[in-house]
Order: sequence, then C-alpha cells, then structure tokens
Amino acid sequence: MNITISVRQLGKKQPLLQDKKIQIATGNPTISTQNLIELVVDYQVQLFHASSFEFEDEDKIHLPKENYLPILTDTGKVGFGAIYNHNKVDLAKAQETALQAFEDGMYAIFYGDDQLENLNQEINLEENQPLTFIRLTFLAGSYW
Repeated sequence: MNITISVRQLGKKQPLLQDKKIQIATGNPTISTQNLIELVVDYQVQLFHASSFEFEDEDKIHLPKENYLPILTDTGKVGFGAIYNHNKVDLAKAQETALQAFEDGMYAIFYGDDQLENLNQEINLEENQPLTFIRLTFLAGSYW
C-alpha cells in the first residue's frame, strides 16, 4: 500500500522530508499506530541496506556526479552519499527503538489533521491522508 510521509522538525521552516511516497507491505488497510511505525521502520531499514555498499565498492574520492548540483539546490544539503558505518541494521532493535521513542514523546505522528496519541490507535490507510512525523525538541535548562 502506498502512503505519503513528511518529516518536520519544530522551529524549522523547511521540512526534513517533503511528501515522499513509500510502499509498505500490509494486507489490511486498517492498522494500529504500532504496526504503522514498525512498517515504516522496516521500509527505511530495507532502503538503507539497499543503498549501503560493500568495502570494495567504496568511493575513495567522493566526487559528485555531474547531475549533483541541481539536487543540491533542491534539497539544500551537501552530502556525497558516503556511508561510513558498514554495519547492518538490526530490524527488531530499530523497531523497538522507534516504538520506545514514540512512547517517550520524542516525535509525534499526524494522520491528516489527527494526532496519533497511543500505539493501539487504529487508522484507515485507504483515506490516503498524508502522514506527518514531527521530531520534537526539548528545551535546555530549567528554572527549578
């Protein structure tokens, strides 16, 4: 099933990720927030494993390709695609970490205009509303 996700951070005008369509593997269009988080993490882990390269394929020079400048102007981020961590990601651990971060309030999820507040909340993906992940930041310091 195709879903559209955006990733934002409080205090930033531009989203970190804007309206990216991803394919998640689910047969039932009505899923819980927990299942949604696990499926999105699974997609991201597969994407990371597909983009990582072996030690023999490592680009020692890190020169940009000829079509790299238009991409830089669109995203505003400089990076040469180098992956310095060659370890494989443990899917179960990544899903557990993402669920714990959601429970701890490190990020919020909105499906359309509705905030998903707990892991058991059910959503219907057939409504094709955008999914927005908002990374929350905490204030430094305290007055007490």
